Amino acid sequence: MKKSVRRFVTVGLVLSMTAMLFSGCGKKSGSNTNDENGSEKVFYIGGSGPLTGDYAAYGMGVKNAAELAVNEINKAGGINGFKVKFSYEDDEADGEKAVNAYNILKDKGMNIMMGTVTSGACASVIEKTSKDGMFHITPSASSTDVLKLGNVFQVCFTDPNQGIASARYIAEKGLAKKVAIIYESSSIYSSGIQAKFKEEAAKHDFEIVADEAFTGDNKTDFSVQLQKAKDAGAELVFLPIYYQEASLILTQAAAMDYKPIFFGCDGLDGILNVENFNTSLAEGAMLLTPFAAIESDEITNKFVSDYKAAYGETPNQFAADAYDAIYIIKAAIEKSGATPDMSIKELGDALKKAMLEITVDGLTGKAMTWSSTGEVSKDPRVFKIVNGAYAEAE
Repeated sequence: MKKSVRRFVTVGLVLSMTAMLFSGCGKKSGSNTNDENGSEKVFYIGGSGPLTGDYAAYGMGVKNAAELAVNEINKAGGINGFKVKFSYEDDEADGEKAVNAYNILKDKGMNIMMGTVTSGACASVIEKTSKDGMFHITPSASSTDVLKLGNVFQVCFTDPNQGIASARYIAEKGLAKKVAIIYESSSIYSSGIQAKFKEEAAKHDFEIVADEAFTGDNKTDFSVQLQKAKDAGAELVFLPIYYQEASLILTQAAAMDYKPIFFGCDGLDGILNVENFNTSLAEGAMLLTPFAAIESDEITNKFVSDYKAAYGETPNQFAADAYDAIYIIKAAIEKSGATPDMSIKELGDALKKAMLEITVDGLTGKAMTWSSTGEVSKDPRVFKIVNGAYAEAE
């Protein structure tokens, strides 16, 4: 009896050892890219933005460029040997839907947030990311409202900086003596830029002769605002608004034979791609933006070429912001030595600290750095639409 028991135990041990040997065959010895359950450990970046609705061109650009950057990084071996996963949700530039998108992404396993695209939607999400300790970088939400909890980093200029830089440029270049503003009072993006533009304009040699608002409930008929600007003799109309509304303003101005200089900020980027818009009406329009696909440097040429090959169109500034955002995350991870097995808060704390120590050369700025408030430091640039394309303004 004892002999048979010993034989049974011996056979059992042999079978157990054999099973262990085979279970280890699919996994490299000493590999740190899998967790204790054998699942691959990855940095999981989630993002949201409008993929449908009026501002879909922004959201699609961000989604496409982020995917392009992630694919490049994974092809090159990942970040510190770890692969990157990316998921993106449609938030329709709506605050409530942005919160829903965040919850969906978190349930999927997101441990880094790259979003949202628009300021209002981003401002709705920051309490979530702050409470969770989630590292949060936005490619294009420019309002200072998204910075108020101290947990968000921006790739784009803040609204105040856009307003200030625009007023200074108009004054320095002597573009006009009489300026009108048409802005959306219900948008934190638009009203934020408008307020700082007016404040800075008071320091310079031009006069604001009309300051006309519209709301999100009434943004199709701009005849009253344009007539006031025309009657006041405004030679330049400042448009700190998004491209959809701007395309209507330019169309309606042409119908009333009003031909001022139109000057916008990064929200104007995309106006040449508005469906059924006569792009000749945008000729001579100017915009403050950190990126244009016309630039000839190597990094821009490669990005534009790769983006066109992948998606069949020319990338806009929002796409460039998102591409930079992914590589900024990469730089912060490399600087911090962070790993995917950290908790969301541990990872967030490590990357926040690293953001104050890194310098990044990207598509939208050279030697970009960040302050403790989350604001980016880089030089603004102005482009002009000439012959249906962007050209750097003189």
